[in-house]
Amino acid sequence: MDGLPTTARASERMTSDRLERSTDDCAVFPRAPQSALSFTSFCFAWMFAMLLAVPVEAQFGDSRDKVGVTAVASTQEVAPGGDLPIAITFTIAPKWHIWTTETAVLPEGMVAFDGAIFTALALPEIDGQPANAPGTEMHLKFVKWPAVHGATADLGEGEQTYGVYEGTFTVYVPMTIAAGATEGTRTLTLIASFQTCTDRNCMAPAEVELTIPVTIKRGASSGTLPTEFANFDANVFGAIRGGTAASDVIQFDVFGFDFTIDPNGSGFFLLLLVAALGGALLNFTPCVLPVIPLKIMGLAKSAGNHRGRMLYLSAVMSAGIVGFWMALGLTITSISGFSSTNQLFQYPLFTIGVGAIIGVMAIGMTGFFTIPLPQFLQSVEAKHDSVLGSFLFGIMTAVLSTPCTAPLMGAAAAWAVLQPTDTVLMVFASIGIGMAMPYIILSAFPKLVSRMPRAGAASELIKQSMGLLLLAAAAFFLGSGAASWLVEPPDAPAKWYWWCVAAPGVAAGAWIFIRTMQITRAPLRRIGWGILGAIIVAISVTIGVTQSSHGPVRWILYTPARMDAALAAGDVVVMDFTAEWCLNCKALESTVLYSTAVAELLNSEGVTPIKVDITGNNELGNEALRKAKRATIPLLVIYAPNGTEVFKSDAYTPQQVIDAIAAAKQVVK
Repeated sequence: MDGLPTTARASERMTSDRLERSTDDCAVFPRAPQSALSFTSFCFAWMFAMLLAVPVEAQFGDSRDKVGVTAVASTQEVAPGGDLPIAITFTIAPKWHIWTTETAVLPEGMVAFDGAIFTALALPEIDGQPANAPGTEMHLKFVKWPAVHGATADLGEGEQTYGVYEGTFTVYVPMTIAAGATEGTRTLTLIASFQTCTDRNCMAPAEVELTIPVTIKRGASSGTLPTEFANFDANVFGAIRGGTAASDVIQFDVFGFDFTIDPNGSGFFLLLLVAALGGALLNFTPCVLPVIPLKIMGLAKSAGNHRGRMLYLSAVMSAGIVGFWMALGLTITSISGFSSTNQLFQYPLFTIGVGAIIGVMAIGMTGFFTIPLPQFLQSVEAKHDSVLGSFLFGIMTAVLSTPCTAPLMGAAAAWAVLQPTDTVLMVFASIGIGMAMPYIILSAFPKLVSRMPRAGAASELIKQSMGLLLLAAAAFFLGSGAASWLVEPPDAPAKWYWWCVAAPGVAAGAWIFIRTMQITRAPLRRIGWGILGAIIVAISVTIGVTQSSHGPVRWILYTPARMDAALAAGDVVVMDFTAEWCLNCKALESTVLYSTAVAELLNSEGVTPIKVDITGNNELGNEALRKAKRATIPLLVIYAPNGTEVFKSDAYTPQQVIDAIAAAKQVVK
């Protein structure tokens, strides 16, 4: 669709300040030249520099006489939730230039003129708030400016090269439309301010008001981008969804051990290693643990085979894991509105579908009764000793990992989604390689699993018990998917399904206890396996009791108004990002936030605990997550009463939370 050019309406607002200084002011400057001639030159140079800083319109003319500014929207129509880049083209007359932006990074050898009227883009305001229509947001922090040129001049400090913009160039302003934006035509406004100069004089600074009409319409497609967008990098919208600048140093905080990585240069390879370590740790999260016994049993069953065959099948499984993570990274960079690894589980049908597949596999694995499995599910059953079975099992393992975020991985993934596609793929491939590495190691050393029983009653007992535990995992995904479907954000999702999760766990523990007594008379085996069965029963009952309740903390469910009200009341805000499908979130809540000391503090006066539950694809919750500059959960953010972020982590201890709340209370509002 053709772009939409707009007319640039010159704002009547002009800089009207006048410089009222005399040459006597030169006498107060330090290190003034000693000779009369040099002293006079110094004064004239200083006055000229000041005139450049705040020029007089009557003397030098209007900067708009030498600069043309136009705006082009990428499309005339955009759907709610869509992205809308805007191209602003500056056409500067020959031999003239405008100053850079105030935050521009200058090449070596260039300097910024202290008195410059820097080029800037701004939104008009009404009563201190952006005047543009609700549901539309221009992300000025992510504007892409052109390369800096050098202009040589003597502005009182000797001849130097100053950073400027010149010629014709295009500035790209990314804009997003809220998913809930109402349909209709909007007139968006943007103000460009600048000052034109040569190496000898400057014109008065000016502002140009740009109006950009756009129609918000459901089902609208972006079409073909106009020629003005030939150099536009759409990856900027990944940065916007991630909520942080691509050049930021990456902060890591793992249970009190914090460090930073500069991803530039050699630091990028260190980041890949950290991402791989985070991927390896995914295997120990509650999301993946249920399927690890399946792989170990499969390896144990084939441990007597040729080691090369085991390594080959593990490599195929690893290819499935890595391939899924790379596909997920490519999806994040390609699809507008998709920005995080665990976002798949915000869609109830996906969560329920995963639960159904695991449930059918679990029923077939227990062997209590037989259900004919479809061919594609038979390929992913417990033995999975075929090439296709190993590859599909790798994909399934990676899929199950996405609701959880391992330590180290959250910050690495959040940074990665801001980068170009090749960088995203490298980081996500590293996560996949790290996740696959334990299976490669087990295959390389078959003796690590060779003690697992391969046949007989003991083998069947392990298989049946693992099948029941896998059925508990299926109940979790089915229940959390149903809760996502039924919840109306920001209301809390239902928790009844946790008893459906606990029931197969109780059955697994009880079956281990009963069958152990039947198949062996050895006292040590009876005691050991009997205790294991009792522990599984106790853990399952505890899960049912604790997770079906709302816990000891009096949470307030997040809305922006409730957040603002808590800060306005002078409270410290403890914001917990969570979801029903996030098992890591549940683990941190139970062990950290619901510990006696922390729970009492969260319920105390002057502290407001706010829960941001994104179970049902909560748009307000997702927006809060983006503002927190993260793309994954779990996440805990603590704000001081003045809104300053004091603490942020996805892996934290009770003492860290206590100390952060104390520090937040010390911040002056």
